[in-house]
Amino acid sequence: DVIAGFLYAILILVVFHPLVDLIDNFNLTYKYAPLIIITFEMSALEKIEEQLASLRIAKRSTLSEEPAYLLDIDVSTPPQSESSRFVAVSCSNKSIRIYNRETLNFQREYSSCPGILSGVRFAHTCDSIVFSACSDGTIKCWDIRLATQKAVQMFSGYPSNIFISFDINRSDLIICAGTEKVENDTFLVFWDARGITNCASATKEPLGVYSESHNDDITKICFHPVESNLLASGSTDGLVNVFDINKDNEDDALISTCNSDSSVSFIGWSGKNYKQVYCMTHDEGFCWWDIAQLDTEEPITLLHVLDVRNTVCVENDSLNYLVGGLYHERADKLFLIGGTSTGNIHLLSCGTDGLCLVGTLCGGHSATVRSFYWSLTDESLLTGGEDAQLLLWKPGAVERSLTKKASMKIASSVQERVRVHNSSLKSRKK
Repeated sequence: DVIAGFLYAILILVVFHPLVDLIDNFNLTYKYAPLIIITFEMSALEKIEEQLASLRIAKRSTLSEEPAYLLDIDVSTPPQSESSRFVAVSCSNKSIRIYNRETLNFQREYSSCPGILSGVRFAHTCDSIVFSACSDGTIKCWDIRLATQKAVQMFSGYPSNIFISFDINRSDLIICAGTEKVENDTFLVFWDARGITNCASATKEPLGVYSESHNDDITKICFHPVESNLLASGSTDGLVNVFDINKDNEDDALISTCNSDSSVSFIGWSGKNYKQVYCMTHDEGFCWWDIAQLDTEEPITLLHVLDVRNTVCVENDSLNYLVGGLYHERADKLFLIGGTSTGNIHLLSCGTDGLCLVGTLCGGHSATVRSFYWSLTDESLLTGGEDAQLLLWKPGAVERSLTKKASMKIASSVQERVRVHNSSLKSRKK
């Protein structure tokens, strides 16, 4: 019996010892699994930051015979599995220039005279249709497949309208434009954009307006990247409003009003499912809000920086202004773009604890950078500036010619129209 018991004990150890090891290993893995996941996520973010820091000039557009500030940039949305074909740039000389996306070769040019341009946007469902807003109270639609220099569609506003901002929603169904304040009136004007791909020539009248939510120039309009019914607007009155345009009237449509305490220069969406809104101000402030917290007791303000120039440390350089921002979905991270008056570009990472420098792009522009387009597909960056240059930056690229063009010394009509509003305004909603 003693010998039998001894043999039975050995059998238990031989058979079950590997299972005990397996259970121990499983417990060890389970215990440290969160640490492994966190390490992976940080490495992914670090890799993206390294790519941004490694951006180099890949292409440089040929300087136009009539140099102008490059004020806004948009890139065509291609069909699936194809690369973007076109870049549209609005210029301070009242022209829209079209370039090849990869080579930056000039394609064609449209004139908005006598009005001043306020932005350029491609249709989302047709990469040959481009829109522009104009101070003459119209939104014009251009078809770059055609040889004509005339707009193929026009959306007219009301007689006193001076449009200084606009956007088209994700489904290409609705266009919205923001007006400059005339007397006591400031409007968000809406149109039905259906039929643009048919290039109908008739002028379209507005569907209606929102007139109560802002009391000064509406400087920025930005539709939600995914939900076509959501719209954000920013103004020199300091407010950033979020609307659900599917609602029957303006009061019901206004979801939230956030106060930046200064004149808004740029707005965008960020966060998972794009539930956050951020803005930049004309005096280089930054605000970031979580709209998902509206119905909770949690504060919606994620970050408020009064003057970014005084908070971001840039070694052996300075930060003179902010240009805009972009939410990086894969990294779940918001990045900002700023720069110097001599043309250096600073890439900033944004978190609830503040802003920090990711990298600096040098040797490209010789003057203030005014516009950009950041492609998440290939991590490339397009920039336009007051030196009349359009640059394409790619990770690890090598430019054949490193000639840096001279700065242009011309007045900016866009900046002259901006009236900075610094007085504090109380938000009407949480």
